[in-house]
Amino acid sequence: MLGVLIRFARKVVENILSQLMQQFNIIQEQAFSPMQAMVQQVMDGVWVGRGADAFVEEVSSIMMPGVGKIGDGINIFSKNINNAIDVMDRADEQVNNFVNSLGDLFGGIF
Repeated sequence: MLGVLIRFARKVVENILSQLMQQFNIIQEQAFSPMQAMVQQVMDGVWVGRGADAFVEEVSSIMMPGVGKIGDGINIFSKNINNAIDVMDRADEQVNNFVNSLGDLFGGIF
């Protein structure tokens, strides 16, 4: 029974991890990469002047690092979830080993 619950919990955690990585990809594709492209275009001369310089400065120093921090947070959370999966797997293995040793012990008595 306990093994079934742990396997179910593992599947739930894996599903969360998958969704988290999908969100990370969305952030990369729809936020960070377009900002990078816009900054590069302005730096290549599409827009010149003080406004262009201010745009590049603001996007580069405020917006892109903010999006990067969100991505970093997702990566850290993802690593923590993977650690949780490892802990659940080890716990399941330890419980199975304990139950099997008890079975062997009682099997030897009877």
